[in-house]
Amino acid sequence: MKNLVTKRVFALMGASILSVGLLAGCGSSNDSNAEPAANPVEPAQSTENLAETEQADAETTQAAEPAGAENKGTITVAASATPHAEILEKAAPILAEQGWTLDVTVFDDYILPNNVVESEEFNANYFQHIPYLDSFNAEQGTHLVNAGGIHYEPFGIYPGTKSDLSELADGDTIAVPNDTTNEARALLLLEDNGVLTLKEGAGLEATVNDIETKNVDVEILELEAAQVARVKDEVAFVVLNGNYALQAGFSVANDSVAYEISDSEAAKTYVNVIAVKEGHEEDEGIKALVEVLKSDEIKQYINDEYDGAVIPFEE
Repeated sequence: MKNLVTKRVFALMGASILSVGLLAGCGSSNDSNAEPAANPVEPAQSTENLAETEQADAETTQAAEPAGAENKGTITVAASATPHAEILEKAAPILAEQGWTLDVTVFDDYILPNNVVESEEFNANYFQHIPYLDSFNAEQGTHLVNAGGIHYEPFGIYPGTKSDLSELADGDTIAVPNDTTNEARALLLLEDNGVLTLKEGAGLEATVNDIETKNVDVEILELEAAQVARVKDEVAFVVLNGNYALQAGFSVANDSVAYEISDSEAAKTYVNVIAVKEGHEEDEGIKALVEVLKSDEIKQYINDEYDGAVIPFEE
């Protein structure tokens, strides 16, 4: 048997799916009042993404299973491209040594990966943090659970037209994600760095309406998370979550002016997890997957590859 890591990129037509109100570990939707999708639309592949799929298939790594290893089956995982699918690709050879084939499908939204696990078309997904998972279950009536925390992606404040927070002046603009969970993280980080003060108790549900005072009269520009980095040349600072910082070419260690520390409330709360349908937490393949993703080898890969933008989660 050969180990096969399959990457299939699903591109969604803009009008074909409704948004859900919170950002996953790493992405966003800007319509918190969207109706749940009772019958989720099958993903459509654009010509561009079909080409990406063909290229990914051409680059698929096939490693022969060690002689005598038992064929235990295939583990199917829906994942975001960065960093989740990349981390899974590094885990595949280790799982192959144990007799498991890892089949990873890359999705570019944060609704379908949960729907395909709920329907049991996939064994698991890897793209979201626990607050998003809990909110999705509440809004969509799904039954997904955390099978293991793997990493977190610290929020950072990155330079736009200015390079130091001390340069902020009245009238400057700071761009932040507009979804509930990640807007709160951005505002808490700005509060921690003296830009503003939030109302007492706002915590991890804070919005711009919870800003009590601003030390400088700045405008907080709320944008869909994927759009925030794109306005960096037009605003004083942007506040980004880890995967969008990576995609924008930022290093949290080298480029951010401030970022969430490892023992912060947000870092502990927003750990990205392997999610499965309730009742499958103890499946042999899921336990093997989580164990490998939490192994020293994968932790070392994460630390070496992402320069602080992705950090292994320690229980």
